[in-house]
Amino acid sequence: MRLVRVLDQGSARWGQLEGGAVHFTQGMGGARDGTSAPLDSVTLLAPAEAGKVVCVGRNYLDHIRELGNDTAGLPQEPGIFLKGANALAEPGGVVEYPAWTENFHFEGELALVIGQRSRDLKPDSALAAVLGYTCALDLTARDLQKTDLQWFRAKAADRFCPLGPWLETDLNPTDLRVQTRVNSQTRQDGRTSHMIFDVVQILVYVTRYVTLEPGDVVLTGTPEGVGPLSRGDTVEVEVEGVGVLRTLIG
Repeated sequence: MRLVRVLDQGSARWGQLEGGAVHFTQGMGGARDGTSAPLDSVTLLAPAEAGKVVCVGRNYLDHIRELGNDTAGLPQEPGIFLKGANALAEPGGVVEYPAWTENFHFEGELALVIGQRSRDLKPDSALAAVLGYTCALDLTARDLQKTDLQWFRAKAADRFCPLGPWLETDLNPTDLRVQTRVNSQTRQDGRTSHMIFDVVQILVYVTRYVTLEPGDVVLTGTPEGVGPLSRGDTVEVEVEGVGVLRTLIG
């Protein structure tokens, strides 16, 4: 099932996408309320109502190597950083190239949205906490990432996390192809089976320390191939079984 969050007549609403129509629901993951609208009559929003976006850095070995961070061996636990809800941006939207960076990078990722309050998840039940899976673009001011004490400016600025186009609820995240294209040229092409820490391990680790609430987002890391963007570029992140997230860099 595909779940969408849309702007309909000035209001944000959740729905189930079926046959080109959005069947509106009673909130995120709720039952249908009996109303609907054609998909082309509404505007897609980021499919999450996040209090926080929990991100895993350096979760693919080849990406660690391309950034020169492989001198100390593989990480022993996931490297976590946060984005706020301010970072979310809608699918198909425009993200302005920040005036305060000279090295603005794309990172395509598999993302998941939490469906139930979760604390101390166990491996055999962790995936039950996930409402659905989607595509994410983790935008990064790479020059500031190298100079700042933490990655707040580099990773968590406004609209630095386009998300969408929708949530796919019936998906096995174990071995999915994750691709990023810039102006139709493939720049990243990896598989989630190459993650150092898989989705279950990430969920168990994060919820050991932090309670995940319904609507929170978890980004799982990016494959190798990251690189700079320019004004006017179109970025497409495609996750197998989900769809394509498009973002224009203004």
